[in-house]
Amino acid sequence: MERRKRLKRFDNPHTARFLTFSCQLRLPLFKNPAIADLFIERLAACRAEYGFALLAFVVMPEHVHLIVRPIRGESMVPALKGLKLSVGRRVIARWRSLDAPILARLATSTGPRFWLKGGGFDRNIRDAEELAREVHYVHQNPVERGLVAHATAWRWSSANAWLARHRGERASSFESIDPMPGPTSWNAWRGFMEWE
Repeated sequence: MERRKRLKRFDNPHTARFLTFSCQLRLPLFKNPAIADLFIERLAACRAEYGFALLAFVVMPEHVHLIVRPIRGESMVPALKGLKLSVGRRVIARWRSLDAPILARLATSTGPRFWLKGGGFDRNIRDAEELAREVHYVHQNPVERGLVAHATAWRWSSANAWLARHRGERASSFESIDPMPGPTSWNAWRGFMEWE
């Protein structure tokens, strides 16, 4: 029997977390706008159900980056499991109803998988400087990949919500984010946003 190395996770209550998880075989399953929209819809529902703060996100063609903060001091595992299961089950069910050819590529011994097996990348963010770097990285991901010229042009990201917050405006519910933890003002983020 093969032994799998398990990643030890340390849930630090009220600490921001940088999370990344990928589609099965790292296929660009989120290239379909309806699937990317479904992910964001389910992210909002899980956020409300499990009570975590969403600080930044981006849905890329084959993976997702989230920066979250548990606000009840609870583990993020149930929330992430709920999010990934709800998205995967809905998409797979839709593909089954269409007898979509992609199902053959996603096949495993237990049936088709939407998400790559494993917990993905998960680590605690230590301080405000690191948080600023990671938020910048998340928002610049589509730009670095050449998908858009500016972070705010990528529809499946919190970059527009950050810009609205920075300007003192209200973001749409589709892309809303929670306030930053601590006494940090939005002006402290100058230089970490490409629109400055």
